[in-house]
Amino acid sequence: MKKFLALLLALCMIFSLAACGGSTESAAPESSAPSSTAPEGDTVDLVLWTYPVGTLADNLDGVIAAFNEVHPEINISYELLDYQNGDTKVTSAIQGGTAPDLIFEGPERLVGNWGRNGLMVDLADLWAEDAAGDISTGVAEASQLDGAYYMYPLSVTAHSMAINYEAFEAAGALQYIDEETRTWTTDDFVAAMAAVRDAIDAGTINVITPGIVYCGAQGGDQGTRALVNNLYSGYFTQEDGTAYTADSEENIKALELLKTMVDDGSLDANLSFAAADELQAFANQTCAVTFCWNYSNYVSYAEQTQFTPFVMAFPSDDGVPELEMGMYGFGIFDNGDDAKVEAAKEFIRFVCNDADTAAECIRYTGFFPVHSDMGDVYEGTDEAELKEPFALMSTYLGRFYNLTDGWTEQCALWWPMLQQIFSGTDIQTAVTDYVTQANANIG
Repeated sequence: MKKFLALLLALCMIFSLAACGGSTESAAPESSAPSSTAPEGDTVDLVLWTYPVGTLADNLDGVIAAFNEVHPEINISYELLDYQNGDTKVTSAIQGGTAPDLIFEGPERLVGNWGRNGLMVDLADLWAEDAAGDISTGVAEASQLDGAYYMYPLSVTAHSMAINYEAFEAAGALQYIDEETRTWTTDDFVAAMAAVRDAIDAGTINVITPGIVYCGAQGGDQGTRALVNNLYSGYFTQEDGTAYTADSEENIKALELLKTMVDDGSLDANLSFAAADELQAFANQTCAVTFCWNYSNYVSYAEQTQFTPFVMAFPSDDGVPELEMGMYGFGIFDNGDDAKVEAAKEFIRFVCNDADTAAECIRYTGFFPVHSDMGDVYEGTDEAELKEPFALMSTYLGRFYNLTDGWTEQCALWWPMLQQIFSGTDIQTAVTDYVTQANANIG
């Protein structure tokens, strides 16, 4: 099934392409679009909240202004959430009856959490308007639950990792990777990181630590999950999504390996870092690898790097990686106002389906179209050539397990479990406790 999903997505995305965590964590002040010029009483006021995805939030003023040229009767104010406190803020708003009208994030939250709990509007009519049917089956399946579509997607990517090419070259570690396929085995990963460690100790490369397993907060948890799952081809959940299985023999073995690598200096475990901190350390050449890489992060950090960030799939025992899909789009909270729902749908249509606007907004996210007929939105831009390795990553997509019930709750349990392991808690005990709590939230 995982290969079938990867194939479907690859066929849709490889040429046109196509966290709990997100690409970066940042905070921004509340902002709003220009006021509508429509007569008072004929307007609809919408509130949009968005998690940080690429630079979309930085460009929302322009997007909303363009929308108001077509729909001056719809006013949209917006606020940027972060991945440390965003879920708490949304939960508080829901409980207080002040949930936003629109929200931009991924299916884990829109579908697997809020949709599953009956808080979202079914967007089946928007999907029915996609007469061309050019959105892949895999993306469509991740946007709905039990036949109700709680998400309308804008862009998609594959989450990967990256290495400092020059540091690996100087350390003699390039011999352990397949540069053409950008894959490596678990044994090769261990050997490569040891080589980088030895080069650091010898003072032959200007890097402080080989790599950082970050576990200080939730942001970027898709990277550490993918690392653990791939090392020995383990699975995070049952295939039918009925239970969390991070305590499988394969995953326990993977966590034992990571603890060993931390103990021997091939990796560093940082109990205060989230993904944004690790990414900054990678850009600063503090560490030689990042476990939280995608095209959006390349765009965000490329100007800071004085080296070549070389995109890699996660290492696996059989050399066949399974990467996580990152998909982002809009959902509408059911706040009981039909006029607001219809106005919100108009905004979604404008951002996701208007050819020019959608292409621009996709570039803002740093990812790739879900509509195959949009073609290459980066053609003619400076990023066109750079997208090719990220397109390759899409061919390694594994099954999408992020709609398992209790997803948000398990996200809050994952990184404390890693903290316990790297602080000396027995691995089997820590993982069993995590899985027990995660499964208790199902249903």
